[in-house]
Amino acid sequence: MLWSSFSEKKEATMSLELPALPYDSKALEPYISANTLSFHHGKHHQAYVTNYNNLTKDTPLADQPLEDVIKQIAGDASKIGLFNNGAQVWNHTFFWHSMKPNGGGKPSSELAAKIDADLGGFDKFVADFKTAATTQFGSGWAWLVLDKGKLAVTKTANADTPLVHGQIPLFTVDVWEHAYYLDYQNRRPDFVTAVLDHLANWDFVAQNLAKAKNK
Repeated sequence: MLWSSFSEKKEATMSLELPALPYDSKALEPYISANTLSFHHGKHHQAYVTNYNNLTKDTPLADQPLEDVIKQIAGDASKIGLFNNGAQVWNHTFFWHSMKPNGGGKPSSELAAKIDADLGGFDKFVADFKTAATTQFGSGWAWLVLDKGKLAVTKTANADTPLVHGQIPLFTVDVWEHAYYLDYQNRRPDFVTAVLDHLANWDFVAQNLAKAKNK
C-alpha cells in the first residue's frame, strides 16, 4: 500500500521505526523551521511510533502492515489508543512526503486536468482546501483524496484518516498546533497558505493519483 512508497522497509515488521524525513531539517525554511521539524518529527512523530510499538508488542498485530492494522481496528473503542497512535504515524509520514523544498505553485499535466474537471479549477481547489484546513475545529488534518474515482477536499479530526473512510489520500496538511505554532503562533491560515504556495509536493500527489488509477 502507500506505506511502501515512504520507505524501503518491508511492510510487515516486528516493530516500526521512525521514518527519516525525505529532506534535510532546514530544507523547508523559511516556511517551516528546522526547530519546528525537530519537535514535530523528532518528538511528536517519534512518540506515536514508540507508543504504537508498545501497544502492539507481543500481539499478532505486531507482524501486520501498519495500514492494515489501522483499517482493521478503526471504530473499535477498545483499541482507540492503538488506532490513534498508528494513524498518527501514518498521517505524519504522509505529510512529510506531501511537501518538498521549492514546491508549491500549480500542478501540471494530468493532475491539473483532474483538478479542473472534479474541483472546478485550481483556484477553487486552493480556496476549498484552505477552508477545510482553517475550519477544522481543534486538531486534525486537511486532505485531497480520491473518492469513488473523483477528487475531493475533506478534513479529519485528531488522528482520523481517509484510509478508513474508503478514500485514497493524495495530499495532506497537518493542522495540529504542534505543526505550526513555533513558526506561526495562532496564524493557522498563514501556515496553510505557505504550504500550498511554497512547499506542496505535486509530484508526490500525481504519483499517488497514478497508483490509485492503476489498482
